Amino acid sequence: MLLLYNSLSKKIEAFTPLNPPKVGLYTCGMTVYDYAHIGHGRTYVGADILRRTLTRFGFDVMHVQNVTDVGHLASDADTGEDKMEKGALKYGKTVWEVAQFYMDHFYASMDHLNVLRPSIVCRATEHIREQISLIQTLVEKQVAYDTPEAVYFDVTKFSSYEQLFGRQKLEEKKSGVRDEVKEGEYKKHPADFVLWFKRVGRFSDHAMHWESPWGTGFPGWHIECSAMAMHYLGDTIDIHTGGIDHIPVHHPNEIAQSEAATGKLFVRFWVHYNFLRVDGKKMSKSLGNFYTIEDVVKKGIDPLALRYLYLTSQYRSELNFTWDSLTGAENSLRELRLLVFNLKKESYRTNLSNEKLEKVDAFRDAFDAALGNDMNTPQALAVVWETLKSNIPSSDKYDLLLSFDEVLGLKFGEPQKIKAQEPIPQVVLDLVAKREAARKDKDFIKSDELRDQIVKEGFIVEDSPTGPIIEKKY
Repeated sequence: MLLLYNSLSKKIEAFTPLNPPKVGLYTCGMTVYDYAHIGHGRTYVGADILRRTLTRFGFDVMHVQNVTDVGHLASDADTGEDKMEKGALKYGKTVWEVAQFYMDHFYASMDHLNVLRPSIVCRATEHIREQISLIQTLVEKQVAYDTPEAVYFDVTKFSSYEQLFGRQKLEEKKSGVRDEVKEGEYKKHPADFVLWFKRVGRFSDHAMHWESPWGTGFPGWHIECSAMAMHYLGDTIDIHTGGIDHIPVHHPNEIAQSEAATGKLFVRFWVHYNFLRVDGKKMSKSLGNFYTIEDVVKKGIDPLALRYLYLTSQYRSELNFTWDSLTGAENSLRELRLLVFNLKKESYRTNLSNEKLEKVDAFRDAFDAALGNDMNTPQALAVVWETLKSNIPSSDKYDLLLSFDEVLGLKFGEPQKIKAQEPIPQVVLDLVAKREAARKDKDFIKSDELRDQIVKEGFIVEDSPTGPIIEKKY
């Protein structure tokens, strides 16, 4: 059984898809105007773990992820600069060039983190027709209204709007609204949000624009996700994911416009990933603690160490990043991968006793139980280490760990690059020699015992066709 925390109900619920075994999964993607940072990495690794978990539990997943390349303003409340045009001005490129460059960079960053590509990647600029059609439906149903500056969604026409994710009541919102939220003199209510921006006023020179029933313009950010999610996954989708920063505005707006248009439940499960802090603070360029995935790579650190670090915290908990914690994660991952890689060399197989069979089943059940408990990845990692320390024969242990890695995505069994190190103590060399003798005698129990002794001395031995490779345990 897979249990997930539903952000909308604020409860842990047993997950069942609408049309089993098929699962429709939608993830809010990047606004491609700048580099992907390590906070983004946590969110998308989280979505990747969810997808892999669903697959492990026997579901057939259709994973759709958008690319926002138009319509996202600096504020979620439809105020401030257009992010795409801001990026174009900053880097001296056209908005189209900026979108392509940073989309390519984003997916290269995800490749570094071993995040599976979505089943469908959909760009907002390639789905203008679907967005216009959805807006037309909302206008026809009189839950949206046309003004000289924009087409707005009327939040007062959606009775449950103020109940979504524990939002502020509309009257409180109206009385306490900030000046910048009121921007747009034709708004009926401060919380009304834009479905279609017209190419007038501050947007009269907007570089990205299309013809529509309401004149030349471009879509608002919120309508994009609804239109594309429903286009590919239907009126009701099983799971919608995103960062918790989308809870106050973006996701309530998605629900309101989608359900107002269809009269059906939009999303059955909402899954949100918590923030990544850096040195205990919010990540910010002004604080000098803003790091991209590429920054990690440039430091010579395996980017999968970052993925490992993410997995040490349950996705709904805040995680604090430091360079020391990343180094620690890299050391743990390096040890783990070398140990698993060495298991591959121990290719012998034996008939498992009932006791060993029960242990294999117990570890597999414990791993699945951790994942099934709202994707408790710290507990799943603990099961991995317990499995490594067990007396299950190496070949069976290796197969089991690789099956775990289909979810964790840490590339078990692949050796790390050899780093420069201090001279190897004679006691370690003697243990390695004894282990080689045990391996030649096919005394694999003795071989495993000696390997554990080598680890206790602070070293790791990797078997290779040319002989053992001894490395410092970092």
